[in-house]
Amino acid sequence: MKLDHPRAHRSACLKITLILLLVWFVVSCCGGIFFRDWLDANMPSIGSAPFGFWIAQQGSIISFVLILIVYAVLMNRLDNKHGYTEEN
Repeated sequence: MKLDHPRAHRSACLKITLILLLVWFVVSCCGGIFFRDWLDANMPSIGSAPFGFWIAQQGSIISFVLILIVYAVLMNRLDNKHGYTEEN
């Protein structure tokens, strides 16, 4: 497969990275810090923990792991699209 223009690949890589960093910021900082009191008041609790506390503790870790999986899948697709594949 012919290599696509490297700038297009790099631009797409940056777009994916910035979007996923924004998602991580929203879940970690906004959900766990800025809106914790609102989440505690308006969302049901998970077990005995208020929802805002749960997002700050476990939710941000779970979302980080999911973001890593999404990043790996999207980058593999992007590399295949632009011709950067590892062939054995």
